[in-house]
Amino acid sequence: MIVDDQQAAAAFLLDPASYGAIRPIEVIETHISRIFLTGERAYKMKRAVKLPYVDFSAPALRLAACEKEVELNSKTAPGLYLGVRRITREASGKLAFDGKGQMVDAAIEMVRFDQSKLLDRMATAGELTPALMSAVARMIVGFHRAAPTVHNGSGSSNLAGVLDINEAGFATSHVFTKAEIKTFAEIFRTALARHSELLDRREVAGKIRRCHGDLHLRNICLFDGEPRLFDCIEFNDQIASIDVLYDLAFLLMDLWHRGFPQFANLAMNRYLDEADDEDGVILLPFFLAVRAAVRAHVTATQVEEGSGESDKLIAEARSYFDLAKTFLQETPPRLVAIGGLSGSGKTTVAEALAAHIGAPPGARIVESDRIRKAMHGVPAETRLPDKAYRPEVSDRVYREMAWRAGLILSEGGSVVADAVFDRPADRERIEKAARSRAIGFYGFWLEADPLVLWQRVSERKGGPSDATIDILSRQLQRNAPQSNWQKINADRKLADAVAELRRFSQNDAPETLRTAS
Repeated sequence: MIVDDQQAAAAFLLDPASYGAIRPIEVIETHISRIFLTGERAYKMKRAVKLPYVDFSAPALRLAACEKEVELNSKTAPGLYLGVRRITREASGKLAFDGKGQMVDAAIEMVRFDQSKLLDRMATAGELTPALMSAVARMIVGFHRAAPTVHNGSGSSNLAGVLDINEAGFATSHVFTKAEIKTFAEIFRTALARHSELLDRREVAGKIRRCHGDLHLRNICLFDGEPRLFDCIEFNDQIASIDVLYDLAFLLMDLWHRGFPQFANLAMNRYLDEADDEDGVILLPFFLAVRAAVRAHVTATQVEEGSGESDKLIAEARSYFDLAKTFLQETPPRLVAIGGLSGSGKTTVAEALAAHIGAPPGARIVESDRIRKAMHGVPAETRLPDKAYRPEVSDRVYREMAWRAGLILSEGGSVVADAVFDRPADRERIEKAARSRAIGFYGFWLEADPLVLWQRVSERKGGPSDATIDILSRQLQRNAPQSNWQKINADRKLADAVAELRRFSQNDAPETLRTAS
């Protein structure tokens, strides 16, 4: 009867007459929901499923889940969620919205938005931009700051619970062999043991919060011109009460899986710029691996449901499975320093290079301009007065850069340091951050004709740099001793310069790129 009632409710939502409409209803299917699109509205119904991580087997459970979804998502997507509609069976036997009869199901009523504004669609269309991904990262930081802290067990036990759910999910599918799943689980348990101490420290520090829980590209949209999070995990508080960086990791993993490593790295860096959560950088490859494993077992579950696209789903599940193993491969940390005068393209090069340094999602960018702005308590785009660039202030900035780089390197993460670095003492300080820890160091000096520098600085708009023609002129007049880091010609297209840096920084003998000491 439960199945018959759900089928009847689905048929009711599929009937244009239920809404006083004429045109056919469009349907979007997921593994636990159906979304019916009509006119300016969308109606979302929970499937009558019972899985290791979700129970929608009874109408009352589905109604409660709908109500909780509206409550939670209204905070991150204001105006998108309109409320919950009860589907009732009237005395005539017909179904109706919010009638007087027995409730047979429930649906969430939402404003229908342009599906092309879903970030997964925008990714496919090549419409993602650095500005958009930066805005998304800032939005997630704000959401995490406001999310309630959860203290319900240690940080390591929290992740152990996720691994338990993953293993239970894999056990319901036949896409992967028992031997594969056993080996897969052992790799994850080993990685969890390696990170347990840090995970536990982060739980004590309040890093586990009631998060979104399902933060991939398909659950972010542009609504009223702004990025919005929607469709969070409402049905399982355990899944959504997680480390904030594990929440972020779903977005980063999704970007990486879709072939956008640079955007994954950019989103990570913009998030960390705002969140100041450097100690967690080393956890991100593990978090990305767990997220890929989640997608692998969820996709494999869809195969068991008899989808007509089983071959495609099997291939997709396999791709996530293999990606998870890739994320868990140990990668030695590296420090890459990029120096040069204003206009030489340091920041552009650093952002293009960082995704390819260290373990996914790539290196943490330690940028002098952003650190200087943070020291003065202003957003990165805010212009600072000249006094903020006095030598004693710059000395503090470079010391902070070396300290942050050392912190990340000590934990096993990789760093790209971006600054002018025209003073030998500053170059020596950043080198020491790597050398004192026996970590590979690569120093690059971007060289460009003064006319090229002048043109780039004069045409620059936005961003954290306050460099002007006057500042560039003073840099040129100082005639600072030329860096003996590896020289890179920056007169050409910066993409060519990045390609050269990638070849050098993948060298297994970084000693050749050290400043003599």
